[in-house]
Amino acid sequence: MGLCAGADRGRCDPDRPALTSPIRDAPVNDPATDDTSKPAAPDPAAPGAATGPDSARGDAPRSGGERAALAASASTSTADGEKREKVNWLAEIRGLALMLLAVLAFHSLVAKPFYIPSASMMPTLWVGDRLIVSKYPYGWSWASASFHLLPRGDWRIWGDTPEYGDIVIPVHPIRNEDYIKRVVALPGDTIEVRDGRISLNGAPIPREQVASVQLPFEPDLYCTRIGGLTTPCLDAFEDYRVTTSEGTFFEPPTFRETLPNGATYLVIDHERVPFDDHGPVTVPEGHVFVMGDNRDHSADSRASIAQSGLGGPIPLENIGGRAEFITFSLDGSTTWNPASWFTSLRGDRAWRTLRPAIAEGTAVGRAAERTAQ
Repeated sequence: MGLCAGADRGRCDPDRPALTSPIRDAPVNDPATDDTSKPAAPDPAAPGAATGPDSARGDAPRSGGERAALAASASTSTADGEKREKVNWLAEIRGLALMLLAVLAFHSLVAKPFYIPSASMMPTLWVGDRLIVSKYPYGWSWASASFHLLPRGDWRIWGDTPEYGDIVIPVHPIRNEDYIKRVVALPGDTIEVRDGRISLNGAPIPREQVASVQLPFEPDLYCTRIGGLTTPCLDAFEDYRVTTSEGTFFEPPTFRETLPNGATYLVIDHERVPFDDHGPVTVPEGHVFVMGDNRDHSADSRASIAQSGLGGPIPLENIGGRAEFITFSLDGSTTWNPASWFTSLRGDRAWRTLRPAIAEGTAVGRAAERTAQ
């Protein structure tokens, strides 16, 4: 049999569990005859009885050394918890940094969103258009990196040459500013502009006047003029303002040009400016000549650097990508009111491709391959 737990005045409480002898098969001392028997465990309810964690299992209170060890263990656990908390913060920061690096790499190597702040590419691109620019079609260079974090240089990786009619993102030769223009002459071409009309290698490119496009009437629309100055387009387009039941628009003279590979697109040419006469210029190897579709208000390869232009043909390593398509467009009427974010959307401009159309029967080279697909 076992010893009774919680004996009181020599009587056993049958409701309390018996404590098993620590040595199996050892004889049990009779408390009535053996004065060496162990004293009964104190009643927890009795005054002065030990309570708390040290006596929960009927054990004797812990010594001072044991309590010190417990305190040291608790202190170590707290320190470990604080360390784990610090490690978690470091992990969060590391995860955020990796995410930012991944976004930066994607924007530098694959594609990046852009928006249009000026009217230099009208009628193809309107102020407020948001578009996607792919970074890989012409290889990678310092101009490909987002925010132009890499130092300038004349190197390219897996470089390729743009096609006629491509809309590209050249970086200004001095300032790290992105422009958006159309390629109109390739390496080896001799380009000349007379009365606003392009000639390549001595022959004028096909150009015909078409029905005027309707452009939005926006008071904050600005056009680039000679010398790099920007002035409201209201003055430039005032003679072409029309009012219909749908609103007020500009309808400037519009022309369709076709380049040697069959790429065709619309341009605006509505007034006489110094940019209307330029060249002839022979495009060096590794360069292209670019112009804006708004021929009278574009600081492009025709304008000098002092005029905020690109200063002639641009090196291929200064091209940061190719415009692919419009994602959405805003008309400039947005405010802090979220409702205006939807009313300002130009729904008919979303998902428009920015690759030039190819005139039927005129495609050559890569343009012909693209048409056949």
